[in-house]
Order: sequence, then C-alpha cells, then structure tokens
Amino acid sequence: MALFEITSEPIAADTVAGKVKRPEAGAVVTFSGTVREWTNGRRTLKLEYEAYRSMAVKQMERIGQEVQDRWPDTRTAITHRVGELHITETAVVIAVSSPHRRSAYEANEYIIERIKELVPIWKKEYWEDGTAWVGDQLETHPYSKGGPPLYD
Repeated sequence: MALFEITSEPIAADTVAGKVKRPEAGAVVTFSGTVREWTNGRRTLKLEYEAYRSMAVKQMERIGQEVQDRWPDTRTAITHRVGELHITETAVVIAVSSPHRRSAYEANEYIIERIKELVPIWKKEYWEDGTAWVGDQLETHPYSKGGPPLYD
C-alpha cells in the first residue's frame, strides 16, 4: 500500500482515505481536486497532466514528512493522476488522518499548496478556442518552448 502515488487510472477517494484510517484517528479529511469546466472565463474541455513520476513521488514523500514534522499525530496519503482527464474527473486526492480534526484540516490545506510548489506535475488545458501548457501548477512560470520537459 503506497501512501504517495502517481497513477494513470481513476482515483477513488475512499481508497486513498482508507490508507490513513487507524484506530487512534478521530478525523480523516480528504480533498479531491477535480477538473472544472470554467477557468478565468474560459470554458475548459479537458486537461492533460504529465509528471516526472519518480521525482513527483519523492516530492510527495517530502511533503508527507513536512506534515509529520509539523503535525506529529497525522498520517498522510496523496494520489495524483496523469493523462487525459475530463470535466468532473478527479486529478488529485489528499487524505490526512489525526486524532483531532483541526490538524487534519490544516495539514490537508498545507499539502495541496506544497504540491503546487514542489511536485513536478504539468498541466495542459484544452479550451474551446485552443490549448496551452499552463506552466507550473502555480501558473507563475510559463514554458519557454510551449510544453514541459519530458521525463520518465
């Protein structure tokens, strides 16, 4: 049972949450990031994700350790999907368990922000009027050659 995964298969939130459930945890908080139809006034048709898989998993493990250091009683699992995803499909699921809800909520929010900062996953948006690789997940650094570096 891998706690940190990149997959090309659909993600079941219950499966990811099941990885962190444990008797001493009174809270399990999950976040499911899905493909939305509208972004900044443009209609999205689908997304495509690529990842440098081995490094992405290492960075997710790093984030898991950061969470453990900051919220010691938590357990974390992250699964991110790659490939072509359509409207309402799940791109990422984050699950955090802890004895109490506050740390689980805080850790979960921390994780999604760190994923966008650290994890080498790239997104291409398909709109009604064109396509583009949008750069890093924070959308602060566009690609100079039109797309992400290719790995794995």
